[in-house]
Amino acid sequence: MRLGLFAFSMFLAGIVSAIGQEPTLEPRVARVQMRLNFDEDVVDVIEKGEVMTVMEEREDGFLIRTFSGRKGLVAKVNALALAESMEIYTELIDANSDVGRLYTLRAGAWWSAGKKDEAMTDFDKAIELGYDAAHAFMSRGLFYASQGKHEKAIEDYTKAIEKDPKDNSPRINRAASYVLIGKQELAIEDYSKAIESQPLNAVLFQQRAVANKALGKIEEAIADFGKAIEAAGAVKPESIPAHMSRGYLYFQLSKHAEAIDDFGAVVQINPKAAVAYNNRGYNLFQLGKAVDALRDYDESIKLEPKYGLAHQNRAWLLATTDNKNLRDAKAAIESATVACELSEYQDLSDMAALAAASAANDEFDKAIGLQEKVLEKAAPAQKPFAEKILELYQNHQLFDPKAAEKLATEANEKTEKTQPSNVPEIAPEPPKKRAL
Repeated sequence: MRLGLFAFSMFLAGIVSAIGQEPTLEPRVARVQMRLNFDEDVVDVIEKGEVMTVMEEREDGFLIRTFSGRKGLVAKVNALALAESMEIYTELIDANSDVGRLYTLRAGAWWSAGKKDEAMTDFDKAIELGYDAAHAFMSRGLFYASQGKHEKAIEDYTKAIEKDPKDNSPRINRAASYVLIGKQELAIEDYSKAIESQPLNAVLFQQRAVANKALGKIEEAIADFGKAIEAAGAVKPESIPAHMSRGYLYFQLSKHAEAIDDFGAVVQINPKAAVAYNNRGYNLFQLGKAVDALRDYDESIKLEPKYGLAHQNRAWLLATTDNKNLRDAKAAIESATVACELSEYQDLSDMAALAAASAANDEFDKAIGLQEKVLEKAAPAQKPFAEKILELYQNHQLFDPKAAEKLATEANEKTEKTQPSNVPEIAPEPPKKRAL
C-alpha cells in the first residue's frame, strides 16, 4: 500500500509556521483509487487515502501532483479536504490495523478538524505500532508545537533528525521551538546547520536573524537580514520581511538613512505598503526632511485610513516641525484626535501627541489636562519625563523635540537616583524613539 506523505507533511508544516512558508492550497485526500491516464496508457495510480499536492483549483476539478510526481486532473468529489477524510483512514485502518503510518495520516485529519485528543491518540498509536520513520516523529513534533508543548516537540524533532539527518525540516522546526522557549543559541546552531545545505534559503537567514536579535546581537542580525535580502532578491516580494526587519533595527540604532533605504525598498516592491510609508516617513523626519516625511504619512493614511500610528506621527510633525510653512496646529489636532479615537484614548503616545498639538494651538488648559492623564497612566520609569513635559505646558511652553531629549536625560538621572540598586535601569525615551 502506497500512501503519499509529502503533501501531508507540507500541510502540517503550514499549520506551524516554522520557516515562514505555507502551502498556497490545502492538500487533498483521495476518496477512492484513481488512475491517471495518458492517451490510453495508465501512467500512475492514486491509492485511496493518498495525500495529493494541489497545484491548481479548476472549475472541473483539481490539478494535483501525486506521490511519485505525476500531474493530473481529479474530480472534486474524489478529492476530500483533510478535515473530511477521517472515515477514509478509519476504513483503511480497519483493513490494515497494524500499519502505523495510517494512524499518522488519520491524526493529521483529526488535527485539521480540531479534534486534538483524537489526533494525539493516533500520533502515539502510530509510533507504538513501530512506525518510527522520521516523518512519524516530525508530525507529532509539529502537533506538540501547535499546542505550545515545545519541549516535547524538540524531543520528537531530535528523533526525526536522528532518523534522517539529511532532512532539514525537523531541524528548522526544532530551531523555531528553541526560539519560542528562549534557547536562541541552540536555534542559531540549527539554522546555521540548515543553511549549510540550503545556502539560498532566504527564510532561514531571516529566522536566524530573529534569533540573533533576541540575543542582542544586532550587527549579526542585520548581516543575516542582508543575506536574506540577497538570497530572495532585493526587489522581489519575498525580500519584504527582511527589509522591514532590518529597517526597524537601523531605526533603533538611529541609522535613519539606512532605515529609509530599507523601507523605501519595500515601497518600491509594494506601493500599497502603508506601514513602510509610515516608517520611512518617521525616519525622514528624524533627518529633518519634514516635507518628504509628511508626504509619506499622507500616503500611509490614504492607503490605511484607520492606521493610528500614521495619524499620530503626522500630528507630531505638524505640531513640532521647525518648518514654519508646514507647522499647522489645527491639522495636528485633527490627526491626533483621529489617533486617540482609534485607540479609544488608551494609547499614551496618542494622547501625548494631542497634548502637544493643543499646546501648539495655544490651548494650554487642554494640553495640561491631557498630559496629566498621560502622567497618571505612565509606567513608573516614564513618569519623570511625562512630568517635565507637563511643566512645559503649565509654563505655557511648547513641546520641542530637541528640548525633549534634554528633558529625557534629566528625567533619567532623576529616576536613577530614586531607584533601588537592584532595579534595572529603564531610560524614559522622548517621542522620537517611540516604536514605528
